[in-house]
Amino acid sequence: MKYRLLGNTGVYVSEISLGAMTFGGAGHPLWGTLGGLALPEAQRMVDTALDAGVNFVDTADGYSDGESEELLGQALGKRRRDVVLATKVHSRTGPGPNDVGTSRLHIMQNLEDSLRRLGTDHIDLYQIHNFDQVTPMEEMLRALDDAVRQGKVRYIGCANFAAWQISKALGISAREKLAGFVSVQEYYSLLGRDVERDVVPMALDANVGLTVWSPLAGGFLSGKVGRDGTVADSGARSAQPGYTSFTPFDREHAFGVVDVLKGVAERHDVSPARVAVAWLLTRPAVTSVIVGARKLDQLVDNIAASDLTLTEQDLTELDEATKLPVSYPNWIQEGFFAGLRHPQ
Repeated sequence: MKYRLLGNTGVYVSEISLGAMTFGGAGHPLWGTLGGLALPEAQRMVDTALDAGVNFVDTADGYSDGESEELLGQALGKRRRDVVLATKVHSRTGPGPNDVGTSRLHIMQNLEDSLRRLGTDHIDLYQIHNFDQVTPMEEMLRALDDAVRQGKVRYIGCANFAAWQISKALGISAREKLAGFVSVQEYYSLLGRDVERDVVPMALDANVGLTVWSPLAGGFLSGKVGRDGTVADSGARSAQPGYTSFTPFDREHAFGVVDVLKGVAERHDVSPARVAVAWLLTRPAVTSVIVGARKLDQLVDNIAASDLTLTEQDLTELDEATKLPVSYPNWIQEGFFAGLRHPQ
């Protein structure tokens, strides 16, 4: 396993991290579909990941209505000190009007709940799960700074933020001398490269770590879904009704990408999923790719992406099949003005 610095901190995290969204939720119409793993299965996942060198584990207070945090805390047990433990706040966690969002009230209440469920006295990386359009950023950041000063949180991050939102938050933190975001967690895959337009350049400029969720686009890039809708492995989450709509993509284009992915995988005698994760590890700004699984063999295969070295031919083929069209103002900044500044 290889390790990378988390943003501008001195903390090293494994480039493959374990996602615990599949922990808990058995019988629930959503969480049971995405995972539903009980403690024995969660324990095997955690032990396998840590034994492979993974030291970065991610969950959220809203996953399986808090059960994910509970099971993760139990599974870590005495190995809690061996991991950089991350969780999130923002999702609805109750029926009340204040049981959602990033108000000081909700953050402070849910932080205590997360600490209790995880069985720990501090969270290493506490992340805002989504942008709150109601709560002022200053209120959110001061609440997070208080949590850091109290020793209940070591570092703070965000997830699913736009580049301007992260930059604004960093500016407020710098101006007010508050703890600032050290990382951002975003959806990124061969079928979803939108973050390359603004978030990646911002992260590189500000030295903010980029962690990646859904690297397989909801399981579609495992290559197990056929054009006729059949699924080779019932454990593939993309087979579940409605799940692929959560990571939207053009299906015909996606099947073409999978064809290229399979060709690369055949050259290395590995799975398409392993190639998809390994590709992300070559991308600028990426700190760690979060992998979650319903089956142990899927987890083992995803972790092995850390040892897969893709060739220039592999990267070129994958890039050509998935690259975004250049958008404005990028095309004029990278073309016309670049030519004026650097005449040939």
